Amino acid sequence: MSGHITWKTGLWFAAAIAALLMSIFLAISYGAKDLSFAMVWSSVFHYDPELTAHQIMHEYRLPRVLGAVVTGMAFATAGALMQGVTRNPMADTGILGVNAGAAFVVALCFAFWPGLSYSQLILMSFLGAALSTLFIVLLGSATQGGLHSLRLTVAGAVVAAILHSFSSGIAIYYDLSQDLAFWYAGGVAGVKWEHLKLLAPIVFIVIAWASTMGRSITFLSLGDESAASLGIHTGKIKVLGMTAAVVLAGASVSVAGSIGFVGLVVPHIARRLIGVDYRKIIPFSALLGAILLVWADFASRMVNPPREFAIGAMVALVGVPFFLYLARKERREL
Repeated sequence: MSGHITWKTGLWFAAAIAALLMSIFLAISYGAKDLSFAMVWSSVFHYDPELTAHQIMHEYRLPRVLGAVVTGMAFATAGALMQGVTRNPMADTGILGVNAGAAFVVALCFAFWPGLSYSQLILMSFLGAALSTLFIVLLGSATQGGLHSLRLTVAGAVVAAILHSFSSGIAIYYDLSQDLAFWYAGGVAGVKWEHLKLLAPIVFIVIAWASTMGRSITFLSLGDESAASLGIHTGKIKVLGMTAAVVLAGASVSVAGSIGFVGLVVPHIARRLIGVDYRKIIPFSALLGAILLVWADFASRMVNPPREFAIGAMVALVGVPFFLYLARKERREL
């Protein structure tokens, strides 16, 4: 397996970067109040707090759009990692219940520890994601035949449903329905600069770290025996890969709520465009995930302005049919 980047791969990366930059520009320019190119440029590079348009840009548009970029990168990379280490084409932090675990702990924090800082909320979200992942893996491995990709998906769906029910019960009992509605639907409208200052470094560092495991994950995706014969410590890579996915999912849920299907759809598109080498899939998935979530957020704002559509529902419009297609394909191959 060669790590050489071909001209075709380089073109895809260049196109993805250009598309992301264009998407960011469009998303920060249009909304309830449209801003000209000159106004966008001046508000970004020559900020004047006295101008209303500059305030709109700095206080609302920029952190929101950059929040979509960062969380989109995180969810897509987490999905790519989970699909690689589990060899499950339907793996995604939302479908497998990882997001639900993080959101459940967030609900507990809202009910019992409402005064937690954002950094503490991130740590608790990590804990929820990690515990739900561990439980899902144990549940999927408990039956005869061990951990199969379809069995893992079913276990994740069951755990996600249970945790969502618990979260709903907490919201109703403690009168948190309005507070937690955002976390159920998902969205980046509430992202602030203080969130990004903590979230962005975590996400970028973990994606860079995950990229260093790309070669090992590529071999692992061929099967445990093949990977072991090539000198790969399969158990170690699985644990590290899942850890990175949990960190990315936990951090993203803490700021954007539970947004599913990004990590399901994006890695499949990445593999179709640039091949099966995870050294390329991981960073390319991050770029595509950012583009997808920026456009999903943009569409949620533009469908019926000034009212907003749930960003999670916008992504699900693409994700649900794709999931059903994969599930049917997986069933035929059993």
